[in-house]
Amino acid sequence: MTSVDSPVLQVFPLGSPWQTIDPFLFVAHHVDAYPAGNPDLGPDAPLTGRPLGQDFGNPEGWNMYHGTTVPGFPQHPHRGFETVTFVRTGIIDHSDSVGATARFGEGDTQWLTAGNGVVHSEMFPLLHRDRPNPLELFQIWLNLPRESKTAEPHFAMLWNEVTPTVVATDASGRSTHVRVLAGALGDATPPPPPPASWASRPESDVAIWNIDLSAGSEWTLPPAAGPDTRRVLYVYSGSPVAIGGTAVESGHGALVDATAPVVLRGGPDGTQILMMQGHPIGEPVVSYGPFVLNDEDGVRKAFDDYRRTGFGGWPWESDGPVHPAESGRFARYPDGRVETP
Repeated sequence: MTSVDSPVLQVFPLGSPWQTIDPFLFVAHHVDAYPAGNPDLGPDAPLTGRPLGQDFGNPEGWNMYHGTTVPGFPQHPHRGFETVTFVRTGIIDHSDSVGATARFGEGDTQWLTAGNGVVHSEMFPLLHRDRPNPLELFQIWLNLPRESKTAEPHFAMLWNEVTPTVVATDASGRSTHVRVLAGALGDATPPPPPPASWASRPESDVAIWNIDLSAGSEWTLPPAAGPDTRRVLYVYSGSPVAIGGTAVESGHGALVDATAPVVLRGGPDGTQILMMQGHPIGEPVVSYGPFVLNDEDGVRKAFDDYRRTGFGGWPWESDGPVHPAESGRFARYPDGRVETP
């Protein structure tokens, strides 16, 4: 329940996946307490009884997902939207059909425009053989407007070292840390999103911020720039938070009025929130699995094109490539350029 004067318009439980608002399509929060790794970068633990290839049951606090040796998601296609993958803890090995490959994590964000079609894999190598390999990540699907659904695929990295973090201290000396993944917060501006992204348009008012409120801290979320912007706060960990005076427990989302400042107050054990906002694209959405178009004809064409072309084919020796254990974080772009943090 919310009061008449509260900026909280709706509170809802976080399911799997989380409920989203236009222009967002999907949010998944993966938390896996992986054990120590083995020489193949998989778990040094028995896999007996797990439905390998479809392991989502979370026995013992971790999943293999579609992986059979290394956890993760071997090659699979996308068309018509973007994936934004923010890794709080752990490592991902990425490879795709346009020739890009990377190892990233520990605060990094990857932004992939699927556009007209891309195939990629996301594997979770367990690099440490002498200790656990915890993984926590968010994968966000951001829709593309009709004219951008045929854009060329685009791969970009936002490294932890250049991701802005705003640190605010309240009157009681308690701190709030805000990681700015998209959209400016005051003078803190992350690198620009891919050129075809809805987020690349100033009028889209897209922002993705990870808000970490320390115990009892107070921070005011500024109003959005646009009058039609929609904003959701996903309270994913920690104590209940007061949002404009309305208590919201962890494991719940809150749709809030984006036109007004909103005071957030962390609970006694601190609170972690993922904030997502944007101006709606306002177009029909027809999706089937990994394809998101504007009509059923577009979805049928996506399936036909994928069967016919493989979206460029798969240039890697395995369906779920992983890099050597000793490799550090890096990105190799389709033009051969190599980037490190």
